Amino acid sequence: MVLDCDPGHDDAMALLLAIADPAVELLGVTTVAGNQTVGKCTLNARRVLSLAGAPDIPVARGADRPLVRPLRIADDVHGVTGLDGPLFEHEPKVPEATITAHELLVGVLTKHDSPVTVVATGALTNIARLLSARPDVASRIDQIVWMGGSTERGNVTPYAEANCFVDPEAAGQVLRSGIPFTMCGLNVTHQALVTDDVLSAFARIGTPLAGICVEWMTFFASTYRRLWGFTAPPLHDPVAVARLIDPAIVRCVEANVVIETAGEWTAGATAVDLHHYTGRPANARVAVELDRPAYWTRILDAVAALG
Repeated sequence: MVLDCDPGHDDAMALLLAIADPAVELLGVTTVAGNQTVGKCTLNARRVLSLAGAPDIPVARGADRPLVRPLRIADDVHGVTGLDGPLFEHEPKVPEATITAHELLVGVLTKHDSPVTVVATGALTNIARLLSARPDVASRIDQIVWMGGSTERGNVTPYAEANCFVDPEAAGQVLRSGIPFTMCGLNVTHQALVTDDVLSAFARIGTPLAGICVEWMTFFASTYRRLWGFTAPPLHDPVAVARLIDPAIVRCVEANVVIETAGEWTAGATAVDLHHYTGRPANARVAVELDRPAYWTRILDAVAALG
């Protein structure tokens, strides 16, 4: 897999899961603007890989803005660094790749013999640009598993989830591509709450990395409590990685999904036809239910394995 992300506290935890779980092989990390600027997101990805002791996984910088819209970052949620909480006193040991995200994706997809999945936990701008520039290469993607959208309400506007809101045109282009697509939206990620028992389980691991995870999730909890009144924050992005690791962890249904791009009040909404009102054929797997104990077991095991 390649993880296309915008770290981000929940992206950071998704990275740790992708690095450490034995069911997947992380071939590269591409970054995109979203939770913060692409420069800060790229730095954060390098920080996470450094903490995980994964210096050989390349981190390549991608799109610094959406396809057509101005960039809207989520500094109200993730802070001025995009990964507020722990203090990072030193530069990460993992360097930024000398190639771009586009070049990394082209290289992985053309040179790797096994099927490659792109797990995306941010805006889909990088994938849309690959589709436009190199459709022959993009067609080699085995599947895309995206943390984004919702079958219900949004978290940026009443109907738009953040990753879709940032670049709905890109999301629409990717959905229309015909590449097998799985959407893990807010309706399922809000089942992945970081409750006190979860924080205690991380603390019991007792490693410096586990302690940093507690700091990340504690900061994340403070913003969710302040902005939305959540008693425990949802850890969105690892749900997409967990779906790839073991599809049984995240139950999906087949449905037609359309991205709203023109609505005055609904731009970025995901119109998910769960009940076949429109008669349009299914074009996505849509996540609806999370096996919460299995989800947290995989994440806790991954963090413990990293030492």
